[in-house]
Amino acid sequence: MASESVPNGSAAPAATAVTGERPYVVFGYGSLIWKPPPHVIAQTPGYLKGYVRRFAQKSHDHRGTPENPGRVVTLIHKEDWDHVSGSDPFPDDDVVWGVAYTIDPVYESEVRDYLDYREKDGYTLEELDIYGLVNGHETVIIPKAFCYVGRPDNPSFIGSEPIDKLAERIWHSVGPSGPNKEYLYHLAEAVRQLAPESHDSHLFELETRCREMDKLASHSTAENGAATEL
Repeated sequence: MASESVPNGSAAPAATAVTGERPYVVFGYGSLIWKPPPHVIAQTPGYLKGYVRRFAQKSHDHRGTPENPGRVVTLIHKEDWDHVSGSDPFPDDDVVWGVAYTIDPVYESEVRDYLDYREKDGYTLEELDIYGLVNGHETVIIPKAFCYVGRPDNPSFIGSEPIDKLAERIWHSVGPSGPNKEYLYHLAEAVRQLAPESHDSHLFELETRCREMDKLASHSTAENGAATEL
């Protein structure tokens, strides 16, 4: 796969198909940030305005099971989240950082099918403007990029949960794609690396809580091992 990294604040190259149609650009805000789709020819860090990224989607097929679903992120319009969330500790969040991927037009149909299958558990496709800073000014750097959004009325939407309970669910859950907490850790690190300004209070707080549970579990294991030797 040929991939070209585009500096933050620069628009992706206009890789148009032979027909002259606008390029197929998909915005990743979850696992797509560190696990890009195939046939990417350009990638551009940027952000959405008026949305929040929350671990509010059940994962029955990747980071959990039908009996014990994990939690993965979904993109929710800020106004919709305010209506369904009564306990969000970060009510002022309204920006979501991610990566816009421009797909080789030759493989557009193949990549669309791949992403439709990968994001099959409760997501719908929408078109959203991607923002960035150009010469110090905020502007739309990519208009109408495609984005997989988990609407509040989809059956996998779990809504708002107390952050301590949510962290425990993520820490304990495991699915075919691996431990739920690994998804959280990968995402947090990937968001940090997008740009100096990239931040996500909800994401980083969950990471902190889960890593604290890692330390407690490691300490408990060490104590049990020492007791066994006595």
